[in-house]
Amino acid sequence: MKTAYFDTFAGISGDMMLGALIDAGLSLESLQRELEKLGLREYRIDARKVKKHGISATKVDVTASEARVHRRLVDVLDIINQSGISKEAKKRAGRIFHQLAEAEAKVHGTTINRVHFHEVGAIDAIVDVVGTVVGLELLGVERVCASVLRFGRGTTTGAHGAMPIPVPAVAALCKGLPAERTDIPYELVTPTGAAILTTLASQIGARITLCAEQVGYGAGSRDLNQVPNLLRVEIGEQDLDLQTDTLTLIETNIDDMTPEIYGYLIDRLLEGGARDAYLTPLIMKKGRPGTTISVLADTPQVSPLVDTLFRETTTLGVRLTQVHRLKLSRRCGTVETPFGTVDVKIAEYSGRTRIAPEFEDCARIARQQNVPILDVYRTVIASQDQST
Repeated sequence: MKTAYFDTFAGISGDMMLGALIDAGLSLESLQRELEKLGLREYRIDARKVKKHGISATKVDVTASEARVHRRLVDVLDIINQSGISKEAKKRAGRIFHQLAEAEAKVHGTTINRVHFHEVGAIDAIVDVVGTVVGLELLGVERVCASVLRFGRGTTTGAHGAMPIPVPAVAALCKGLPAERTDIPYELVTPTGAAILTTLASQIGARITLCAEQVGYGAGSRDLNQVPNLLRVEIGEQDLDLQTDTLTLIETNIDDMTPEIYGYLIDRLLEGGARDAYLTPLIMKKGRPGTTISVLADTPQVSPLVDTLFRETTTLGVRLTQVHRLKLSRRCGTVETPFGTVDVKIAEYSGRTRIAPEFEDCARIARQQNVPILDVYRTVIASQDQST
């Protein structure tokens, strides 16, 4: 699958995304022809070569002659939906602005229909969003991924006055995503860049395996001492038979808790959002038997799961380790059997399909029809063999 990987070592903005795509091979003329379908006339888009810390990059400038306009979500969606860009591009651009409106509404304590876009409602922001969407389409990109986001520090000035960095809308858009706080005293991630990336990217912060065929650099306006003010994009084929993600492994060793608690604890951890939770017996110091509790969790669930461990066990401390997984792509499906319809997980690898019956579904059928659960399992697996 053709994938675009954005390396956000110096942050991300809409114009940097456009610059990176053009630097990677997107034709400016083709992009301009698509943007003309928006029906907007009071702007121009230019691309020029620059260097940041000796690295050649493309700087895109969108210049609008309109006076300051505060559009609402419905106004922006009207421009997009009445344009001549593709149906899929309209859908993606609309989702970006809808997500941005939700973030702004949450920050200002209002509804998405009452939100007034300030900087992000201007023509240049609309061009950045739609240009990125149609640019990815023109390049044939099917999937977007990105590195860990990097935020600056300090304050910046917007329509509402001085704002902390990252600005509240960016903080809301990036909630739950891995992000690094740097000492760079500038706004690195803009609301437009955050909205585009968080809407389009299927993975942020996880390692991926990519055979890059095109590489481009999009330049920001400032010159930064700490890092080249660039956004890198790598475009190439990604083998989706194997996917990667990054989780946190939470572990603790216990040797002074009654064993009956462990079953209850595992249920609580899974109900609390753990990807997996399991027990490993071990021999601790002085020959005491103990148990390691291991919990795999996404970043947003780490704190509440650690809280569960402290509340529900005798542990005095836990270990946190970042782990990287390789996993098969999978999807949910159903299989028809003589016992009825059974839910399954379907995975594919090297051209072969693998079906795994859902335990709860098999158990329900076994109880209802008073048949051995292994018979249900075997019937599902046999259906896979017959279909292949």
